[in-house]
Amino acid sequence: MLPEAMTALAAAGGTAVVQAATTDAWTGFRQRMAQWFGRGDQQRENAELERLDRTAGELESATSSGPAEAERAHVRHEAGWQARIEMLLENLADAERSRAAEELQTLLAQHTSQGGVSAGQGGLAAGGDVHIHAEGGSIAAGVLHGGAHIGHPPATGPSRG
Repeated sequence: MLPEAMTALAAAGGTAVVQAATTDAWTGFRQRMAQWFGRGDQQRENAELERLDRTAGELESATSSGPAEAERAHVRHEAGWQARIEMLLENLADAERSRAAEELQTLLAQHTSQGGVSAGQGGLAAGGDVHIHAEGGSIAAGVLHGGAHIGHPPATGPSRG
């Protein structure tokens, strides 16, 4: 049985696989995960690449089937990848397990530092705080569709009412 911290790490790994599968970061992330699983064995790495690709394909298909099916697929794949990670960690000797856990933690930290956030064309996505501020009659927007025109403000003076 794994220590609680490693179980939590495995859960984070399962979540990261599912979250990355539909982002621009997928190609690099899937390669690194396959290498982590392969532990230097090219044949095992290739098998993991195939599993990761199947996961991405199934998640994409589920998403097009509607939100309920997408949610079920996400939960199923997160749990599946968590179990795979736990199994790999459980089958390693203590020293190797610690090293593998550190490697996975680094991989996940690098993945999340890349943002893991994406938006479609013309959209805005942020992995942290966004502050948008305008002053002096200017316009500030996160996303502006269409056009904007800034004219001179009306002159101050007597009320026009």
